Amino acid sequence: MLSATSGRKKTSAPRANRAPTAFELAEMVALVDTAMRQGALGVSSALVYAPAFYATTAELIALARVAARYGGVYATHIRNEGARIDEALAEAFRIGREAHIPVEVWHLKLAGRPNWGRMPAILARFERLRAAGQRVGANSYPYTASARGLATSIPAWAHAGGDDALVQRLRDPVMRARLRREMQGRSRRENFSRSAGGLSGVLVLNVLDSTLRRYEGRRITDIAREEGKNPYDVLFDILIADHAKTGAAYFLMSEADVRTAVAAPWVGVGMDLGAFAPDGPLNTRVVHPRAYGTFPRILGKYVREEHALTLEAAVHKMTGVAAERMGLGERGILREGNYADITVFDPATIADRATFENPHQPSVGIRFVLVNGRFTLDDGRLTGERPGRALRGPGWRGP
Repeated sequence: MLSATSGRKKTSAPRANRAPTAFELAEMVALVDTAMRQGALGVSSALVYAPAFYATTAELIALARVAARYGGVYATHIRNEGARIDEALAEAFRIGREAHIPVEVWHLKLAGRPNWGRMPAILARFERLRAAGQRVGANSYPYTASARGLATSIPAWAHAGGDDALVQRLRDPVMRARLRREMQGRSRRENFSRSAGGLSGVLVLNVLDSTLRRYEGRRITDIAREEGKNPYDVLFDILIADHAKTGAAYFLMSEADVRTAVAAPWVGVGMDLGAFAPDGPLNTRVVHPRAYGTFPRILGKYVREEHALTLEAAVHKMTGVAAERMGLGERGILREGNYADITVFDPATIADRATFENPHQPSVGIRFVLVNGRFTLDDGRLTGERPGRALRGPGWRGP
């Protein structure tokens, strides 16, 4: 997962599919130890992305054990969210058991139509482990589309060597033909574009190269139709032009599964996207609407309109559950002496407004927001205050 040099010659190309050497693993262990003492909350992994999918289970257990000594958590984007989700969850739970560390599964989902409808069984698996005493949890977001790099559509082997090597392969007609065959066929590794029902379910969100802005907010197949090209050639050409830095949305979940996860009181809320100021320099980028709408969408759509869960359960998912999972003391609960992180909203009007077509729309129905006791939103108006602070994990050895 890390390429360690420390004055020594590298043993292979970057992002190589190999196990770490004993020296590299020892250096990674030392880095985790240092990070935990500096206030890290734990160790995280994103095992569907390059180069993280090269990490072995044994490697992850070794790193998680270090975080466990400091009271940290192992948070993971599991290795597969489709046909092999049971196997991927088994790996995460094993890491938790062998490292003696709490496990948090990021944005739990079921990708691909053949897997839809299995969310009750997946949640029941967590609940059995929780009842048996293992500390396992998850979070989810209230949308049927995920967001990730457009390059994640490309099979894992083509990412070896980094983005430069990937782009070079995409320029090669023989490689392009092979990639197209594999992306349309079946493989053991998760294929995001296939899970989205093909490239018609893939929407370009944002580009790094401003000359490609005309593609933002459009589906790959629509671009192909307009340009008279094969959709796979469109995908490959965009990645080449943007040097594999393009963001995309993949419409691969069912609303029923999303609703089931949102309704589970122990499943936390994961926005899984950075914050954007609607009046800032990044407000021209097309982003997933969850950047603006995640929490109000749950309160408006799933609490008020659909009665999927109670208001009290929803608020606790957003506050107390998150604080408890991450080991954040004096937060997440309204109690004398705790930090005053408070949102005041109208349950009758709160709603999300952000869409894929127009994502930079703040939600409505929120009156006041206090962060660390200071107003950042006062009667619906931004105050300009920036009272946020870094949150330190339980292993922090600072003053």
